[in-house]
Amino acid sequence: MDRIFGLDIQLGFDVLCQAIAVFIMFAFLSYVLFEPVRKLLNDRKNKIAHDLDTAAADKEEAARLKAEYEEKIRDIEKEADEILSQARKKALKREEEIVSGARQEALRITERAENEIELEKKKVRDQVKQEMIQVAVAMAGKIITDKIDPAKQDALVEETLKEMGDQTWRS
Repeated sequence: MDRIFGLDIQLGFDVLCQAIAVFIMFAFLSYVLFEPVRKLLNDRKNKIAHDLDTAAADKEEAARLKAEYEEKIRDIEKEADEILSQARKKALKREEEIVSGARQEALRITERAENEIELEKKKVRDQVKQEMIQVAVAMAGKIITDKIDPAKQDALVEETLKEMGDQTWRS
């Protein structure tokens, strides 16, 4: 028999056996290796999808918490403004009370000073009256003892006033 292209039946049979063996080995390795790799890839794919879903849920939760936080901050700012407003009102009220008290105290001091001034005026008037009486008595005594002319009388008044002034200044 002549061979076509140098192929004989044994070679064809060997090639066929090797092809079947490669196919069996491919099927076996697919089952043994490819399936676990596919399963591993699917598991990884599912895990990534789950992680993305979790991340999205966490992001939504974070956005919700941020909104709550900002709302609480606004509420706190409003409350702080109210507290400051109340503190200002109390301070103004306290200021008015202090000013009113100071005015009343000033009025009391002024009235007390005016009363003391009036008392001092009365004392001075009484002293002046007493001195005038003393001057009059002294002049009358001197005039009576000495009948004098108007020039002597003026000199006598001056002398008496001078004596009275010296006595006042000594005491």
